Amino acid sequence: MKTLLGVTASLVLLAGASSAHAARDYVWAAGSSTVFPFTTRVAENFSKKTGKKTPKVESLGTGGGFKMFCGGTGEGFPDVANASRPMKKSEFEACKAKGVKDIVEIKIGFDGIVIAMDKKAPDYNFKLEHLYLGLAQNTLKSGQFVANPYKTWKEVGANLPANRIVVYGPPPTSGTRDAWVELAIEGGAKKFPTAKSLQEADEKAFKAKVDPMRTDGGWIDAGENDNAIVGTIEKTPGALGVFGYSFLEENANRIKGASVNGVKPTPQTIANGTYPVSRSLYIYVKKANVGVVPGLKDFISEYVSDSATGRGGYLAGRGLILLPPAQHQAAKDTASKLPPMAAPKS
Repeated sequence: MKTLLGVTASLVLLAGASSAHAARDYVWAAGSSTVFPFTTRVAENFSKKTGKKTPKVESLGTGGGFKMFCGGTGEGFPDVANASRPMKKSEFEACKAKGVKDIVEIKIGFDGIVIAMDKKAPDYNFKLEHLYLGLAQNTLKSGQFVANPYKTWKEVGANLPANRIVVYGPPPTSGTRDAWVELAIEGGAKKFPTAKSLQEADEKAFKAKVDPMRTDGGWIDAGENDNAIVGTIEKTPGALGVFGYSFLEENANRIKGASVNGVKPTPQTIANGTYPVSRSLYIYVKKANVGVVPGLKDFISEYVSDSATGRGGYLAGRGLILLPPAQHQAAKDTASKLPPMAAPKS
């Protein structure tokens, strides 16, 4: 009797161990709201082509996606993290601590972060320093850091409209927010000798002083739903919105984008880097789940296929700025060979 019970218990344990991997029969991706529409389209096409279940895609923000992705190795955690910035060293270490190893990083394209307004609003031609002065919590005045005193854009730059400063943008969990702070806010601050000297002397102190966005109503965290921001700036006179270029392109009949340093956001200026607030987009894949989660390898292959992210690919129609041919081929090679990424430096 004891022998029979022991065999039964062993079978139960074996069944439990195998089901930890086999219970989920679909691909699961989570993360960036900017990458969300691209991954959703790939998921739909993958399902049509293969007949497999449509992957589950969640919009949580890049930080939220990495947190869930790095939470563990079992079926209760995503196979893919969508990201609008590179994985940080701290996130890589969090993954490692939970047994998530052999992570594959695949660049899928480019995106620009735009400052948009209603079609009927006046045009804006920002300099990076205007964005810092208008939207940072601690800004510079007469060479000193002070609590942001500026109420209108004209106070920030004589050539800007006299509208009050009200900008709806991504929350701290968003990769768009991270990239926005690095490229626009820090980029603008470094135009001033006081901030530039601080950065050269103490990077951590520079970020602590410069990075926080104002909390007095000039900057408003608007959640991860970029389409909601589009609706808000249409209904709120003088308000601006910050989000990825694809949402500007999708709503070009309703809104328009500001110039930054004299450059308009277009696929060309974003891809060649002349538009100052440009960034790369990524997906991260758990190599250990390839061959275990049904369809994961095919899903990755569909993402980097010529029909999706090649010249004239269907994701270009969704607003993705496509990689140059050599980088696209590199992405295809990575998706095929699945080399684990090195630990990020910062």
